[in-house]
Amino acid sequence: MGQKIHPLGLRIGVTQEHRSKWFANSADYPRLILEDQKLRQLILEKYSTANIVDIIINRRQTTQDIETKESLDIVEISIHTAVPGKIIGRTKDNITELKNSLESICQKERTKQNLPKIRLILNVLKVQNPYSAAAVIADYLIQQLEQRVPFRAALKKSLERIRLAKLEGVKIQISGRLNGAEIARTEWVRKGRVPLQTLRADIDYSYKTAKTIYGILGIKVWTFKGEKTN
Repeated sequence: MGQKIHPLGLRIGVTQEHRSKWFANSADYPRLILEDQKLRQLILEKYSTANIVDIIINRRQTTQDIETKESLDIVEISIHTAVPGKIIGRTKDNITELKNSLESICQKERTKQNLPKIRLILNVLKVQNPYSAAAVIADYLIQQLEQRVPFRAALKKSLERIRLAKLEGVKIQISGRLNGAEIARTEWVRKGRVPLQTLRADIDYSYKTAKTIYGILGIKVWTFKGEKTN
């Protein structure tokens, strides 16, 4: 049996950066990891149609509030998305509501444990070339499959959009009861090169699920943007 490793985790420090950028002592580490997971889960569930590519969480050292003289932990969240308007909203009401929800998650546990309050900074950044991101391609496939588009037609439409992104290679895999078949199977398509064993290869990867009337379909997308020499 082939032993597979996550293509992003393998390349952290080579072509990939950490999604959580902070240091903590051994006592606080589990709590902060769980807090990061809850923050990401809330954002992804609330804005599942916003084509979110990445969520970077940066924690800074404890500072003091100028007015109240209270200790504050600064948490900065950067959301990289193809459609920032869906998160911000027309009158910025959405972003205010999201910020309040995220702050309440952080503050709930801190109040119980008598920890410093937080100051949350929320950044929404637009991705310039969205169809070079594996998450955006996977979201488009989910949208097509949940609208009962045949999987081969959905793959063809996805590849047409990917051509505009000028990638060096892409691989898409769909698993499950394809087109309502009684026996589940796996189908995949690849265009160009996707060198998964080359560490300096700039690989992006996403795994998501589409909920259809026949059951859940698993979608995996790999994109290859070129090799990084530095």
